[in-house]
Amino acid sequence: MKMNLLKSDEKSPEEIPPRRGDCRDLIKKISDVEIYTKIYVEGLLAGQHMSVFKGQGIEFTDIREYVPGDDIRAIDWNVTARLNHPYVKEFTEERDQTFYIAADYSGSGKFGMEIPKFERMIEICASIGFAALKNNDRVGLCIFTDRVEKFIPARRGRKHLIRLLNTMISFTPKSRATDIAPTVTFLSKAVKRRSSIIIVSDFYTEGFQKPLKILNNRHEVIAVRLTDPRESELPDVGLIELEDPETGEQILVDTSDEKIRSEYRRCVAEEEEKISSSFRKCRIGCADIKTSDRYDIVLRKFFSDDIRRKA
Repeated sequence: MKMNLLKSDEKSPEEIPPRRGDCRDLIKKISDVEIYTKIYVEGLLAGQHMSVFKGQGIEFTDIREYVPGDDIRAIDWNVTARLNHPYVKEFTEERDQTFYIAADYSGSGKFGMEIPKFERMIEICASIGFAALKNNDRVGLCIFTDRVEKFIPARRGRKHLIRLLNTMISFTPKSRATDIAPTVTFLSKAVKRRSSIIIVSDFYTEGFQKPLKILNNRHEVIAVRLTDPRESELPDVGLIELEDPETGEQILVDTSDEKIRSEYRRCVAEEEEKISSSFRKCRIGCADIKTSDRYDIVLRKFFSDDIRRKA
């Protein structure tokens, strides 16, 4: 749910200053993220590539005679017709991968019980980025709200990855709203090379199912759903003010009323099922992470389970 608790001493989103600092402060933040996330990188690696992202790129190498057991989809029908005997194409898997991280910078990212979703998202993206760096893979970035706010094409190297982290830490979005569909449509057109696209968001929005399915047909798409425990449960603390961080709408709620808390839980469950159903229909895997979770454990389990599903 987008409605978040707003304590009396908390500032509204308009009063929160942009996440900018001087150059030295920015360098320190990047260094801290790098040091913190590097300890999780090994858990995201399996062999030569990150486990779930494999076999994306293939290169044609040769043609040979068909033998029983070969995949009939690899048959070269032109050569087969010319030589009157079945021949198949041989391919080798490319040694590098291309990753695009699509990060949700809408207003709900400021919310968090212990740590803001925005900060946890940067840690998750940095971990994936450093894992890709270790394999000399390309990494690109797409920052979005209800529109594409920033797009950086994928490249290799530590210098490039630090540039991405620099952008993520210092970037101030123009909008607070969320709409994933325009970003997914943009990526379908902008990313030409078959890539692994990781979308990090709470996915509290609608209308993304159709374009997401199209994107998944062209690339491998993984959803990393980042939420906070307080978004799914209303505490029994009497009268509180709830605010939608994306619209600024505020309502007063009596949380001591069990009917209200029960209705809130029902709405949350309904929303969760709707989001899960969208992923299932698009055949997209989703790693569900709470801001309170050890995200490396969740990602490692997700990648490991995904390999078994594809085996």
